Amino acid sequence: MGQGGIRVKARYQVVIADDEPIIREGIRDAVNWEELGMSVLGEVEDGEEALELALDKAVDIMLVDMNMPFMDGIELIRRLRSERPGCRFVVISGHDEFAFAQEALRLGVEDYLLKPMDPKQLHSVLSRVGHELDEERRHDHYIKLASEQIDRNIPLLRQRFCQEWMEGLMAGEDIVEKLDFLRLPNTVPAQIGVIRWPAVAARESLMKENDRQLFLFAAENISSELLAPLRHVIFHDQNGLIGICLWEEAPEGVGAVIEREVGRYLNIAVQAYFGAVTDGMSTVPEVYRSCREQVYRESRLSPLVRRARQLIGERYADPEWTLEAAASRLQVSPVYLSRVLKKELHTSFVSLVSSARIAKAVRLLDSTSLPMHEIALLSGYESQHYFSTAFKKRMGVSPNQYRKGSAAK
Repeated sequence: MGQGGIRVKARYQVVIADDEPIIREGIRDAVNWEELGMSVLGEVEDGEEALELALDKAVDIMLVDMNMPFMDGIELIRRLRSERPGCRFVVISGHDEFAFAQEALRLGVEDYLLKPMDPKQLHSVLSRVGHELDEERRHDHYIKLASEQIDRNIPLLRQRFCQEWMEGLMAGEDIVEKLDFLRLPNTVPAQIGVIRWPAVAARESLMKENDRQLFLFAAENISSELLAPLRHVIFHDQNGLIGICLWEEAPEGVGAVIEREVGRYLNIAVQAYFGAVTDGMSTVPEVYRSCREQVYRESRLSPLVRRARQLIGERYADPEWTLEAAASRLQVSPVYLSRVLKKELHTSFVSLVSSARIAKAVRLLDSTSLPMHEIALLSGYESQHYFSTAFKKRMGVSPNQYRKGSAAK
């Protein structure tokens, strides 16, 4: 009993399994169970009854006789080892047989006591088992706390890991091990993305740090929502860039969509670029560097050129999408638009549209079995013949030859 006559709940439940009533009674009366923090949950006379009780109740310790009807002690322990792995066993046997003792020890029993039993020895064994269970519970508690702490910090740990990975600070086996630990796909990412926001960088000295962090956080949230169906991690590197690691390929033109949505909600002009990872894990930092260089190049383009290229990415499938139509949409003359594109991108409007159309055709040829006339229409060509001519001029082979070659790989 505890203070004031209040019974203290036992930490551990014990079952006594022996076919002799006098032995069960002797064991029950020989031990100060309350002092050990234990209580006798039940007394049973055969192995089957003991098994049923142990499977039905939370039994921590079982005192087992070797020779019982229906199911002997060895079989009982063997069954409960797999079905109640947390249960501890102390054997109390009237037989000093080596074979029994050897099998019991092989099954991992805590001790093997012989009848007639010494109450002090039994008390000592149960005390030791209780301390071991206490230690195990403490260990499990600490592991649970550590696991909960990790779960709370998983998003932050993932961001830190991806940042170090992109910077080339991870080796091959270490990468796979950490991906598993962080519950991320342990496969090569499909794409890497980088987002740069020069407008914020330019005004950084005029912005409070809290405001800058809020803008960064908002840009990350917008990007994450747009990528929500896909497995990804968003992080920011030491240069203030937002990095994205994607294990599934993002929809076509996702960079332009992110630029448009961030600009719409935050009134900030950003540059976003996504690059495919075509080789193994070791090339991921290289792809990230390439994406980073690309957004820096993008930042040097004029708003007009960036908007023109964005419109091309949105409208290339329209056969009526011409230089004149684009210039009208951008409110500049066709001559001026053509000159600016040539100056900054070193290519023409027609070439940019053609590149976008052929890139779309290649994706369709690689991933679908659509007939050629449908691929031509979806890529912005009204004529299948014109499509085939343009494709061969750009790729060096006809669409049919390309599809056959792609299927043979």
